[in-house]
Amino acid sequence: MPVSEKPRLLLHVCCAPCCTYPITALQDEFDVELFFYNPNIHPEGEYKARLDEAERYAAKIGVIVHKSEYEADAWFRATSGLQDEPEGGDRCEICYRMRLGKTARFGAANDFDYFATTLSISPHKDSHMINMLGELIADMYMLKFYSADFKKNDGFKKSAQMSKEAGLYRQDYCGCQYSKKEK
Repeated sequence: MPVSEKPRLLLHVCCAPCCTYPITALQDEFDVELFFYNPNIHPEGEYKARLDEAERYAAKIGVIVHKSEYEADAWFRATSGLQDEPEGGDRCEICYRMRLGKTARFGAANDFDYFATTLSISPHKDSHMINMLGELIADMYMLKFYSADFKKNDGFKKSAQMSKEAGLYRQDYCGCQYSKKEK
């Protein structure tokens, strides 16, 4: 099997539905592998359901998925006192930092050229904040961050359609127990 000339990109994935369109958008330019690290997802049964679905989808399309430990306790400590913050506030910034930081560490340790995240596919997520944090973290690990707003150009709509066609489990909250309460 010939070695690809494409740069390697580690794509942080929050769930299977959110990775459908970004993978498609990135595969022409990069060798894409997935990284599942989401300590914010609660309860643990929901975390396992999302991880299982991401692994199932990745296997179906032939993409490697790496996973990290479930670190809910670390997330609760990091966001302590911020439970009343609205979605998109300080709690989310801390959460993005945790997930992007862990993705970058894994990427740097495993010779990836770039890292990115699917988080910007959500209409509820601040793509500017995500991309700014990604750039800052990339500098710390001497990686490149692929800045994107995957919801643009009907990305969210495309991901919803692709998820439906693939029969993927689709949740209705970002994952943390506080965003679930806001529903």
